[in-house]
Amino acid sequence: MSLLKSLAVKPLCTKLGAIAFVIAFTAGLSACAPEVGSDAWCKQMKNKPSGDWTANEAADYAKHCVFK
Repeated sequence: MSLLKSLAVKPLCTKLGAIAFVIAFTAGLSACAPEVGSDAWCKQMKNKPSGDWTANEAADYAKHCVFK
């Protein structure tokens, strides 16, 4: 009986571990983007094709990088 209980707990721990890994990985990726309006962000946007800009990115670029 205890063998069955230990087998039932193992998949739960594996799922929780996988979820924790995905959350940590996502948080790590989101920390890589420079802050909007910073010099690094302005350079990044300047190198990005303007056809790929969103309306918000274009407005932020104009506000923070063009009209300083």
